[in-house]
Amino acid sequence: MKLGVAILAAGQGTRMKSDLPKVLHPLADRPLLRHVVDTALELDLARFCIVHGHGGDQVRLALGDLDCDWAHQAERKGTGHALLQALPHLGDVDRVLVLYGDIPLIRAATLRRLLEVARQASLGVLTAFLPDPGGYGRIVRDHEGRVRRIVEEKDASEAELAIDEINTGFLIADRVALADWLGRLGNDNAQGEYYLTDIIAMATAEGRAIATTQPEKSEEILGVNDRIQLADLERRFQARIARDLMQTGVSLRDPARLDVRGHLQVGRDVSIDINCLFEGEVVLGDEVTIGPNCYLRDCVIGAHTQVLANSVIEEARVGTQARIGPFSRLRPQADLSDEVHVGNFVEIKKAQIGQGTKISHLSYIGDAQVGSGVNIGAGTITCNFDGVNKHLTRIGDGAFIGSNTALVAPVTVGEGATIGAGSVIGRDTPPHKLTLTRAPQRTIEQWQKPVKKRI
Repeated sequence: MKLGVAILAAGQGTRMKSDLPKVLHPLADRPLLRHVVDTALELDLARFCIVHGHGGDQVRLALGDLDCDWAHQAERKGTGHALLQALPHLGDVDRVLVLYGDIPLIRAATLRRLLEVARQASLGVLTAFLPDPGGYGRIVRDHEGRVRRIVEEKDASEAELAIDEINTGFLIADRVALADWLGRLGNDNAQGEYYLTDIIAMATAEGRAIATTQPEKSEEILGVNDRIQLADLERRFQARIARDLMQTGVSLRDPARLDVRGHLQVGRDVSIDINCLFEGEVVLGDEVTIGPNCYLRDCVIGAHTQVLANSVIEEARVGTQARIGPFSRLRPQADLSDEVHVGNFVEIKKAQIGQGTKISHLSYIGDAQVGSGVNIGAGTITCNFDGVNKHLTRIGDGAFIGSNTALVAPVTVGEGATIGAGSVIGRDTPPHKLTLTRAPQRTIEQWQKPVKKRI
């Protein structure tokens, strides 16, 4: 059976108090709507359509890479009216699954279970049992436990308000039957809207079977109406990621102090300390340890490498058995080989660093090719920018760069060369020789320290 998915994302979200459409507010650095779309794409679907309304141009621009249909709900007249706009875009699918752009934590496994229980029914509804059902429509069943209808809270009687089984909004229906039911919806209710939930009573009146199932966790059905709820879902989402990581064998010093805003791929026996943030695509090899307060984005860290406290790594690659930090910064296109040591207050950008090289303190290495076994002393910098263009510094294998050296690019330091401390090197230096540029030291015997004049 061909499955179509309709994602309702036309709400304005006035309680967000924002010019940004509600479904574009970020959860783990991705729009709410993107989370729902990604979950939908895990299903075996034939077509899907997003219904947009408020800020529709922004929504389409933000998700412009999607191969989907878009339906515009010019007037917000309720969920039934919104779904009616999507149906023409779903073509000849057999069944239609309804999702919501502001309910981002729904799991694909839950939706598959809904699809399965509704396989022999005209209609499937995802319900949940809540100790405090306030704000949700209630599931009204008969004495045999069959679903008869859904009553919205504002239209419910006292007896109906006492029901603790609620409607989550997620449903799947036969497309032909759904089109008929939507065409017959009315808006005679407290909101003056066309409730999608009214189709339940229509299906019941026709004697159609209605199947139900529940999510594994109630957080899957939580929506976002204001920034407080958004912040709550952020922590729930991060807790979910933390649980998944720990189940794969990662040690988290404090799961509540982890943020993953992208995809984190980990090897065996990885350890992550507190207050670490991962963005984009990050790969951590076996037995990698990440110290506290680190930021990693779009990078690969090789096995057995230590990233010490307060380090920043962006769009870089680090080999195996390396040590980075504390307080190190690897900028884009930093490519470090195995066993490299980069220490405190060292910044590396667009540079290849050879195996076993050590850059231990207070240095800047940019636009450089550094060989293996090099020792770069404290305070060394590559002067790579002349005000207009960037230039390359080459340092051969086994070179020793003394402290407080400035390498003025373009320049090459030969293999095994030694550069004396405090030098400014503007020309190529020969291999296996000592090169330095240093004014002779002298003492001024007659010099006297200035004395402040008294008035």
